[in-house]
Amino acid sequence: MRALVKQSAGPGLEFVDVPEPPAGDTDVTIRVLRTGICGTDLHIDGWDPWAASTLVPPIIPGHEFSGEVVAIGSAVRDVHVGAIVSGEGHIVCGTCRNCRAGRRHMCNRTSGLGVNRNGAFAEYVVLPESNVWVHHDPIDLDLAAIFDPLGNAVHTALKFPLVGEDVLITGAGPIGLMAAAVARHVGARFVVVTDVSAPRLELARRVGADLAIDVSVQRVADAQRELGMREGFDVGLEMCGQPSALPEMIDNLTHGGRVAMLGLPTAPIEVDWAKVVTHMLTITGIYGREMFETWNAMSAMLQTSAELRSALDAVITDRFPAREWRDAFDTARTAQAGKVVLDWTQPLT
Repeated sequence: MRALVKQSAGPGLEFVDVPEPPAGDTDVTIRVLRTGICGTDLHIDGWDPWAASTLVPPIIPGHEFSGEVVAIGSAVRDVHVGAIVSGEGHIVCGTCRNCRAGRRHMCNRTSGLGVNRNGAFAEYVVLPESNVWVHHDPIDLDLAAIFDPLGNAVHTALKFPLVGEDVLITGAGPIGLMAAAVARHVGARFVVVTDVSAPRLELARRVGADLAIDVSVQRVADAQRELGMREGFDVGLEMCGQPSALPEMIDNLTHGGRVAMLGLPTAPIEVDWAKVVTHMLTITGIYGREMFETWNAMSAMLQTSAELRSALDAVITDRFPAREWRDAFDTARTAQAGKVVLDWTQPLT
């Protein structure tokens, strides 16, 4: 089969022929139809310090995908051949304290698809049945391919109640844009998104943000005044990891405000902890998706809301045949694009 492979330690990937993946009794073999390009994949391609300290080449990256089940192991019960599926990319141990308590997203022995084991940038991928998400209702394959990052957005956005609340989202990357669409869908009053990329800020407006502000020329406090807010934002969703984002978010929260942090900091962040204490703020980290409550929420929202489906479709700005993966990666690396999807059904050579 054709696959995009990190052959050895160092920058770059190669589009080459490799053996099809083996499968066990509890595994599902999936023909990949679409894959999304994630920031993680860009780190792997560029071979930054995180990638160098985490991956053991050769390995096939890629963890955002949709596909069709082509084979199942003898012990598989609930997934059938022909099903259209996505995959939860965190394969957990099942026996640690958190797994046994039903908190599988907090497993301390998680193996990441496309990071610790061969992933979905290939014609076929194998996953345990427990990690396969079956789409029982018809769904656009591109949208099904981004269920993984959509899950990050939904997990973050739904960490705190949003109905009638004022929500600040720092970072208009694909996941921040998805979170804005979800916040609008579930009934937030005002949704404000910050970034420094004009194209991404325009996308934020398209998906439902009341204001999308360029923080290189405008402050969040200005947005509060423009919207007639009096007491600050109720909920902050930190999606960018920029060291300046969280402090400014804290400065603009109401007493008792709550922050969900998904963005990985690019440098140490100075926090006014006295304000966190005196304003009784809550700050919590978010990693991945709740397995599988987040997946249920995603499917339910998309099943019932054409408006949300349309907003998420707008987040997917670029589509490439898988053979044009280099152009796709270059596009994803810019600050102009939303989500970039590779199509594996077109000729691969």
